[in-house]
Amino acid sequence: MRRDFCDGVGIARLLNATLVLPKFEAAAYWNESSGFADVFDVDYFIQQMDGYIKVVKELPPEVALKEAFHVDCSKRKGQFDYIESVLPSLLKYQYISITPAMSQRRDRYPLNAKAALCQACYGALRLTRTLEQKAAELLEAIPKPFLSLHLRFEPDMVAYSQCEYPGLSPASKEAIEAARGDRKPWTGELARTWRKRGKCPLTPNETAFIFQALSIPTNTNIYLAAGDGLMEIEGLKSIYTNVVTKSALLSGEDFLNMHGNTKAALDYYVSINSDFYVATFFGNMDKMVAAMRAYKGLHNTLFLSRRAYAELSSKGLDGKELMQALWLAHKEDFAMGRGSALPDCFCDFKS
Repeated sequence: MRRDFCDGVGIARLLNATLVLPKFEAAAYWNESSGFADVFDVDYFIQQMDGYIKVVKELPPEVALKEAFHVDCSKRKGQFDYIESVLPSLLKYQYISITPAMSQRRDRYPLNAKAALCQACYGALRLTRTLEQKAAELLEAIPKPFLSLHLRFEPDMVAYSQCEYPGLSPASKEAIEAARGDRKPWTGELARTWRKRGKCPLTPNETAFIFQALSIPTNTNIYLAAGDGLMEIEGLKSIYTNVVTKSALLSGEDFLNMHGNTKAALDYYVSINSDFYVATFFGNMDKMVAAMRAYKGLHNTLFLSRRAYAELSSKGLDGKELMQALWLAHKEDFAMGRGSALPDCFCDFKS
């Protein structure tokens, strides 16, 4: 959501348009009703964006009665031009909603749009005071020093990946099957090719194995930045015994009543401020956390290579031989403490 909103800011500047604070699509995330103001400090955002774009909380009455004309740019490829393709719709209908072009290179924006996007991402979007206080409380409760691990192995994630995993528990298999819908897993050679391309999430057990290959001590304090639906988590906890979660550290009624959006915001805050950040995926949160950590000068950030694990294990490597090969595959990034998302950060952190 943060990424989409930053994209919206950049596009609003490109089009010289007024930005209306968004209403979250409940079904797109956790099927809930929380909104922008439940997560972000609205007045601070508007103040910080002054001079970049105009932001309003609500539509003017004469516009609010209209249905927004929707412009879907999500499938557009290459150097997509918003001014050429979207501005005519804005001028005609006056009020539009937009799905950004996910393939668009943000570093190709003109400087004014790039500045607005960077200001939104790194200067203007901060959590509400209440949520930031809860996040600070959580951060204080975690044993130090600690590694924040963003682990993605939920039923819907595995179902979406269309990957197969031998040896899962019956409960995990049942949960994945229930989440599959029309997405059937790849089988046979297609499944092996898909996995070797790095398309399959690492299991908790595979994550623990790579940690051992990198000589991360088994008594390391690990904060699990994830929801409550993780499968096979004992594969990690049986080896790395100092794993903590937000639900174990925060048990107050205010935490129990939190939405998925606000709980995810806690993970985001803790991950940015952790001593080390490791991700098993390369999703939106991982990119945003890596970028923000770079902005703050915290470079102990690493993305585990799903492709390296799949390719090496498919060659028949196991045990110490596989560990050595995985160490070599991660050596440069691990030694430098950097993740592969960082070259994509075009904002000038020195200005």
